Amino acid sequence: MAMIRALQLLADRQVELVEREPPAPPAPDQVQLRVRAVGLNHIDVWGFRGMAFAKRLYPISVGAEAACEIIAVGAAVTNVKPGDRVVPYSALTCGVCASCLRGRDNLCENPSGVRGFHINGFAQDITNHPARLVVKIPATVSMHDAACVAVAYSTVEHMLFDNAQLEPAEWVLVHAGGSGIGSIAIRIAKSIGCTVITTVGSADKAARATALGADHVINYREDRFEGIVRKLTRKKGVDVVFEHTGADTWAGSLLSMKRGGRLVTCGATSGPTASLNLMQLFQQQYRIVGSFGAPLSALARGLDRIASGVKPVIDTVYPLADFRAGLGRLESRDVFGKILVEL
Repeated sequence: MAMIRALQLLADRQVELVEREPPAPPAPDQVQLRVRAVGLNHIDVWGFRGMAFAKRLYPISVGAEAACEIIAVGAAVTNVKPGDRVVPYSALTCGVCASCLRGRDNLCENPSGVRGFHINGFAQDITNHPARLVVKIPATVSMHDAACVAVAYSTVEHMLFDNAQLEPAEWVLVHAGGSGIGSIAIRIAKSIGCTVITTVGSADKAARATALGADHVINYREDRFEGIVRKLTRKKGVDVVFEHTGADTWAGSLLSMKRGGRLVTCGATSGPTASLNLMQLFQQQYRIVGSFGAPLSALARGLDRIASGVKPVIDTVYPLADFRAGLGRLESRDVFGKILVEL
């Protein structure tokens, strides 16, 4: 078989497109995937900077989120076949611990790592993957849209429904509405009838967030968002805060919540450290939930959302050779929606 392309991180902040030997035929429980598109996320930025939170060996192929086509299956595989389009789950979970057996894959007790972060990722033409960790793409869902599911859609599904237990007609504050997960959260929350307030950092993003369906858009560079939220809710506060920006918005997020409100957080892009007023926490009966990754079931739910018409916003699609430009765009926050890399 001919050589394949792979986008590899050779050292911290040093990425290069190389040619390498193709993988061996799939093991009995594996599928062989032709990767069609890769979605970029802040986990890629962290990995590029060397923030892997675990030892890893260089070089390592990047890319944690992908849409693929199956080109071969192992002898024991029965759930998929060659020609099927699939989204691979990026965490290599054990499948046998108590958490995995309960469908809480992202709490796996014996994971082998996250692809593109600890171990070789999907930014390569062909790769092998466990057959139990792929989800079929519905016929009506494009490869570009499917490439937003394994990390972005599943993260939002897990945050809003598994953790925050968002219900129709509730008020939700979505931070960074122009980000990949922020834009998806707006669309999903609106699709079930919620009132959405979102924060953005520019007039252009404010206009685009409004067009996306947000009911109220706050430019956090011009106004203190928590004050506007209190006015909009008549001092009551929102039911749910979708938090992923970290230190800069933490205090204001707590002030934006109603009594008994829920805050769910999955990120800390503006800093990992914040203070917490414990009296405020228990007197207001807040529920604060940390959310990392998502269970495998969230991928299927995300694909179903897209099939029903709740599609992602695609900011830019780059060729594989321009991965670094896409990563730079993501780092600069000069983005509205998802950035993809096409193979």
